[in-house]
Amino acid sequence: MSTGRGASDVTEPHQTHEPVAQRVTGAAGSSVTDSIAQDRVIPQATVTRLAAYLRVLGVMSDRGTSIVSSEELAQASGVGSAKLRKDLSFLGPNGVRGVGYDVNRLRIRIERALGLDRGHKVVLVGVGNLGKALVGYGGFSRRGFEMVGLFDSDADRIGSRVGDLVVRSTEELTVACRELNATIGVISTPDEAAQGVCDQFVSAGLRCIMSFSPIALDVPDHVELRRVDLAVEMQVLSFNSARNADQASSAPRVRVAHAASAPSVPSTSSPAPVGAGSTRNGSVIAP
Repeated sequence: MSTGRGASDVTEPHQTHEPVAQRVTGAAGSSVTDSIAQDRVIPQATVTRLAAYLRVLGVMSDRGTSIVSSEELAQASGVGSAKLRKDLSFLGPNGVRGVGYDVNRLRIRIERALGLDRGHKVVLVGVGNLGKALVGYGGFSRRGFEMVGLFDSDADRIGSRVGDLVVRSTEELTVACRELNATIGVISTPDEAAQGVCDQFVSAGLRCIMSFSPIALDVPDHVELRRVDLAVEMQVLSFNSARNADQASSAPRVRVAHAASAPSVPSTSSPAPVGAGSTRNGSVIAP
């Protein structure tokens, strides 16, 4: 088994391997978009930002917002409006000049592009502190990810209940994944067990795996593997903090000398607009 082309780290930019091209149909069966360009491949960084836009649109919809401008959506998502418009152009024509985007229509289009309209059934292996926290996170179900199975090798955890699910033995994992029609496998086990669990997922036919183990896992080419290393994210934050501190300390200081007899004159310059500084985006949400 070799490292699959789908194996990737969330801290590294990478490309999707197949064009994201679908026709989007509204709930009533009417088309809400002509088509997503069939010959265009959506970059991975854009896919990541589309997920961020979808989250913001969900909040806006809950608040009763029906129309949003590109500037408003970009600011709420932490990106520039030009980048947002370029990202949304992968979905086809969007919005009305001078009016903005229909929040619900745009949500549907992004959901279709991300494959969320079909829903996903998720199984998780490793019901420790991290695993329990993931099970308890309500954001998954709201975004179409249903947790259908929990597994562990610890006899003290097997048979216990976490949320609405009973923890099962990892010995049942391969068969259970097929029975549950699982589409995504999550690994939150100790590092030494991660590869074995990954192999079981592959044997069960899963094509999407997310691992919270920092070690590199081997998967076939047809399997999409995402690694989430929280320690790496902390290190990136540390680097950015140190770099910003160094830049601030090395910035030249301008001193203005006034003649002793000259009266002080109030400044008439306008204050810098809010948000004038560049936005520093996190490596996971919007590279």
